[in-house]
Amino acid sequence: MSLAMLLSGEGPRDKLLTRGASALSDAELLSVLLGTGYQQCSAVQLARDLLHHFGDIGAVLRAGHETLMCQKGMGPAKSAQLVAAMELARRQALQRLNETDVLSSPADTRRFLQYHLGSREREVFSCLFLDSQHRVLACEDLFFGTLDGAAVYPREVAVRALKLSAAAVIFAHNHPSGVAEPSAADKRITERLRSALALFDIRVLDHIIVGTGCEFSFAEQGLL
Repeated sequence: MSLAMLLSGEGPRDKLLTRGASALSDAELLSVLLGTGYQQCSAVQLARDLLHHFGDIGAVLRAGHETLMCQKGMGPAKSAQLVAAMELARRQALQRLNETDVLSSPADTRRFLQYHLGSREREVFSCLFLDSQHRVLACEDLFFGTLDGAAVYPREVAVRALKLSAAAVIFAHNHPSGVAEPSAADKRITERLRSALALFDIRVLDHIIVGTGCEFSFAEQGLL
């Protein structure tokens, strides 16, 4: 805790309770999640160190357990608390997405996919299966890869879509490099998937690539 906080008698947790969460800085909010620091380093200073290392609060929460554990002062308990906070944010975003027409809320869709895929250290290919009203039936991770990519099989996607009685789908995958730009392979597999699903009258509404704090939409760029 800083000298100013000691003099005021108000640490981040007290400040949150008396003034509300919006009154806290990113470092103060993060320190509430961390709970404690380590020898000669307060929770607030540890939070500042994490923010400095990763760049911003989003990057800290997207970092993932193994990456967080590499930081000085971060043990299993503290890492688990931050991972749990990110998972709560992901579930809240999915709940919000479930309550609306996906096409009317592109920002909510991107927010959820950023929470869902942004922290993955290897490539994951996910699919949002939608009903005829474009409401989410399920979000499933279908294929997994290395840092270089994931093998995607249109037949398996079609079988899963039919089992769920999906009328439309949105594909998404992450680029562990952090750059949300489609490769030639991304474009090819998107076309293969669209052709395969068209045989069953299942529409591909979008394919979203998730990078570090950014996304690329095939639909918005006229690639579908």
